[in-house]
Amino acid sequence: MTPRAVRVAGVITTLQGTLAVAMATALAVRELGGHHEAAISGYGTAAWFAIMGSAVLAAGAGLCTGRRWGRGIAVFTNLLLLGVAFYVYSSGQVRYAVLVGVVSLAVLALLFSPPVLQWVTQAPSDDDR
Repeated sequence: MTPRAVRVAGVITTLQGTLAVAMATALAVRELGGHHEAAISGYGTAAWFAIMGSAVLAAGAGLCTGRRWGRGIAVFTNLLLLGVAFYVYSSGQVRYAVLVGVVSLAVLALLFSPPVLQWVTQAPSDDDR
């Protein structure tokens, strides 16, 4: 049986992936609207957010349905988001930094909780495949 913490982390991770895909859409629309940056490619950045966001979205959906493979992607994503929180903090946006940091720490705490670690280390059943 999949622990509740896995499903909660899956919901949050799904939301994170959805936000990344939404960012990809916003960047593409912005670029289509004629706002071009000299230092970056709007379409390239949009593609990056779309690819990474889709992977995170899939990982969150996997966790929501009790698939173990989603945990690794979710852990990696939230470790990266801790770095993002530090960057946002250093740029003076304390509220956003705290929000990103707290959510990332919450997902990591859920994914490293004892019931989840026990779930991950047990032999997969036929339902997990």
